[in-house]
Amino acid sequence: MTTFNKSFTQQEAIPEAGIERAVEVMRSGRLHRYNSAAGEPTETELLEKEFADYQGSRYCLACASGGYALHVAMRAVGVKAGDKILCNAFTLAPVPGAIHNAGGLPVFVETTDDFTIDLDDLERKAAADDVHYLLLSHMRGHLADMDRLMAICDRHDVIVIEDCAHTMGASWNGKKSGSFGRVGCFSTQTYKHMNSGEGGFLTTDDDEVMARAIIYSGSYMLYERHLAAPPKETFARIRFETPNYSGRMDNLRAAILRPQLADLDTQCRRWNDLYRVTEAGLKQIPCLRLPERPEAEQFVASSIQFSLPNQSEADIHRFIERCEARGVPLKWFGDADPKGYTSRFDSWQYLGEPPSLPQTERVLATMCDMRLPLTFDEADCRLIVRIIAEVCDELFLSAAPGERTN
Repeated sequence: MTTFNKSFTQQEAIPEAGIERAVEVMRSGRLHRYNSAAGEPTETELLEKEFADYQGSRYCLACASGGYALHVAMRAVGVKAGDKILCNAFTLAPVPGAIHNAGGLPVFVETTDDFTIDLDDLERKAAADDVHYLLLSHMRGHLADMDRLMAICDRHDVIVIEDCAHTMGASWNGKKSGSFGRVGCFSTQTYKHMNSGEGGFLTTDDDEVMARAIIYSGSYMLYERHLAAPPKETFARIRFETPNYSGRMDNLRAAILRPQLADLDTQCRRWNDLYRVTEAGLKQIPCLRLPERPEAEQFVASSIQFSLPNQSEADIHRFIERCEARGVPLKWFGDADPKGYTSRFDSWQYLGEPPSLPQTERVLATMCDMRLPLTFDEADCRLIVRIIAEVCDELFLSAAPGERTN
């Protein structure tokens, strides 16, 4: 029996330039972002400027995590305790966690068969008089029709914050993910497109939003020591009314991220090469369904998702178990018992009684997710596809013709 022996969680090493610069930072002892010699910008200041330039944004703030960036973004655009926040029903736990941390109340929006936010349901829910914010997750790297989404939100005066944890480097019709809404938030946690263990960015073109975010992040009165920030006059009033939540990035993480940013577009192309090989193979397996990806979506696919339509819960359990036994671990978002990162909206009990979201429940019931780390090559992807195909054949395609799924 063929098995796969590589780890799905093993990432590439940090670039040597990042390691060398990190060692220099450690030897200097100047790890704190505001601890620098006079006139010398820190690694964090330089990284913020470089990421702002990469995004085409006016401003950038480096944060301790992507989840912290989401929390600060909501605070900075004006979210207050009790405010309702539209949010994808298909997302990961840090997103509703950030809403809860900001004092907001999630209003979940249904999910399409292509794993994006349902724009018809968004239109209905955005029309409510007491809804003014959308925290949009580009979940697992899938972009909705951003032109239509922004038209809906503009029509209903809904402020958009983009969670781009899975879409750093992606774009819609040539416009970068994270540059559609009022704020874009990114993650540099280990399994994202740049790796600092934990970390994140907040980008915006809005002077007041960025000024608030910088104070929230813990700048004290050192806000002038930012290269990708609004002029000091913007802080004149804000500095007295904005609390310090201390969520800064440090110079050590910034040092290992700067070389990765310089190489990000190359890495994105490598991920997509792996994705295309895997996608082409999985599309040949009759019992699987892969999402349709619009031509306008220039995605970055560090993972791949597919569905097993019409299969029972018991059959999907067997499918997951057999794939894992052969070295191919898949995450299943339909499991009633959350495992790893696969918790879903009806398991976040701190939010109260879960809403009725039949479409999302149906989509997640048969959805599987698989990482595609850059430690794999195209031959690895073909072997993984072969294993999945053989398991499908054993479980599903050997059934009587009338029982087969398409």
